Parts: sequence; structure tokens; C-alpha cells
Amino acid sequence: MPEALAYIGLGSNLQSPADQVSQAVLELAALPQSRLVACSSLYGSPPMGPSDQPDYVNAVAALTTGLEPRALLEMLFEIERRHGRERLQRWGPRTLDLDLLLYDDRMIDEAGLVVPHPGLPQRAFVLYPLFEIAPELDVPGFGPLAALVDACPRAGLMRIEHAPGLKRDLPDSFT
Repeated sequence: MPEALAYIGLGSNLQSPADQVSQAVLELAALPQSRLVACSSLYGSPPMGPSDQPDYVNAVAALTTGLEPRALLEMLFEIERRHGRERLQRWGPRTLDLDLLLYDDRMIDEAGLVVPHPGLPQRAFVLYPLFEIAPELDVPGFGPLAALVDACPRAGLMRIEHAPGLKRDLPDSFT
């Protein structure tokens, strides 16, 4: 299979969230048949779900990959498990959340796998980091990313710097 360009949303609000996200980016860079090609800054955001939880740290990474979407999703779930992810409450606190946001220009609607991610157009914590690394992107079924960003208020989203060491620790192929 030819390589595809996939965008992954990352988020954490437990156990040193910036470190969780930064470590997950390094793990994405190490996935088989894949290469990390871009990573946004880290962003702080209020929780989307219950408000009695800590704020989140979010980012978006881009990978070129030879993995099929389902295989990539399973590897994302494995990274979450290694970080202690427990799915106890919808939109509840988590050590790590990885979402397959986009996979080339494909639209996928299967049990357990919907791409583009259905919440993408309404989530500032996804749109703004994605726009940082792919401002010219056209989101299948939703249109230009720039228009989605313009229509989505920041809702408390704040850009923060890369976690200490993140750029330094990325592989040489990172661009």
C-alpha cells in the first residue's frame, strides 16, 4: 500500500499531561511503516466533558504511514494502554487520548472507526493545532480547514510552548 498522510489528535489531563503528550509524539514517531512529519505546539484547553477535572494539554501530529486505518487505530489504542488509559467515563479525565482525525482524503464510517473524526469541526483543541501544521488542508466532507477554524471560537484554548526536550528528542527525519 502506498503511504498515506494521517493526522493524530493527542490529549492528556492526568499524570503530567505535557509529558504524556510529548512522550506519545515520540511513540508515534516510532510506529512501524510510519514517519512523523509534523507536530503542533502544545495547547492548554478546558475539559470538554465534566468540568470537575483538570485542564487538558493537546496537540496534533502528522504521520506518513503504510499502515491501513484500522491497523493504525489499533496501534494508537496500544500507546494509550501503555500510558495507563482507562475508559471509565465518556469525556472524563485520562492519561492519554489519541484520535485518528484524518487519513489522506478518505471518508471511513465503520464500527469503531469514523474518519474524519466526527467531532473535528467543533473542537478548537483539534482545529487550531491542526491549522498550525496544515493551514491549507481541505477536510473531506467538511471543507477548508481555515473556514472551520474561523467558525470555531477558541473557547479558552491557549497555545503553550513545546514541552521541554520535545524538539530535541524528535528523530532527525522530523521536519
